[in-house]
Amino acid sequence: MAEPQTHQTPQPLLQARDLCVEFPLPRRRTLKAVNGVSFDVYPGETFGVIGESGSGKTTLGRALVSLIRPTSGQLLQDGVDPGTLSRAAMREHRRDFQIMFQDPNAALNPRVRIVDSVMEPLEVAGHRDARANREAALQAMARVGLPAAFADRYPHQLSGGQKQRVIIARALTLKPRLIVCDEVVAALDVSIRGEVLNLFADLQREFGLTYVFITHDLSVVSHISDRIAVMYLGCLMELGPAEALAERPLHPYTQALLSAEPVALPRSMRHERPIELRGEIPSPVDPPSGCPFRTRCPQATDTCAASRPAWQERRPGHWVACHHAQA
Repeated sequence: MAEPQTHQTPQPLLQARDLCVEFPLPRRRTLKAVNGVSFDVYPGETFGVIGESGSGKTTLGRALVSLIRPTSGQLLQDGVDPGTLSRAAMREHRRDFQIMFQDPNAALNPRVRIVDSVMEPLEVAGHRDARANREAALQAMARVGLPAAFADRYPHQLSGGQKQRVIIARALTLKPRLIVCDEVVAALDVSIRGEVLNLFADLQREFGLTYVFITHDLSVVSHISDRIAVMYLGCLMELGPAEALAERPLHPYTQALLSAEPVALPRSMRHERPIELRGEIPSPVDPPSGCPFRTRCPQATDTCAASRPAWQERRPGHWVACHHAQA
């Protein structure tokens, strides 16, 4: 199920091959949160991951930055398997791979000043010069649009957008190469969301950052991503260039997600009706046989129940796992 290199960059920054993350449950059951996904992420790109709640996006993001150890498969970060590193080597290595979570309120200690929160990664990494750490924190804050006057404030004195900027500044202090952004704009007002997304784009150009951008909002991910991966029940359904995937999706699940996007037109002027998926997303404890999407797919046949579809490149750089996908 490996994805061959179709990008001009010779060495991916992140490589996942048949990656699985499973959690044991009582009565010898297993929850398959991530079930055999394969993809590459290249330096300087924004790699979008989209899917419904419960599709395994957040677990995948945590695994990519080594917060969760994969059950099986292979994960390479800049060619290095993090599972083979010693504790000291891992502490040094993981500075290049950071993650930001959805809720900035949960990510910030309400009893700690903003500047101390931004300095914390430096202290954890072993930087003992308090003055240098504070200066680095103030520089990171200034870069994300937070003046020095915010340094001695507490989280409850900041707005949601300002708190998210603090989280971004904190991630920048270690000068990472890749940042996993897990629903980082989901809790923000629409007016603030655009400002934060523009900030991400500016930082990417300035520092050469690579993003894995996890979201359930297709309009957001298609706007900022170079490529998009579509997840369902722990599996990848489709992966391709953002524009191609948004305009000509190959998988019925991607087509359903796109059809559900709001359209700013009266109903009488809309050319297509939304695709209605029947039923609920199955349990990852007891996934369906064959194609994981078959229980809700309007195109499902007996073949879909009998065997899991192969991960195939149907167009240049455009991959899909579907028995009936048409290129």
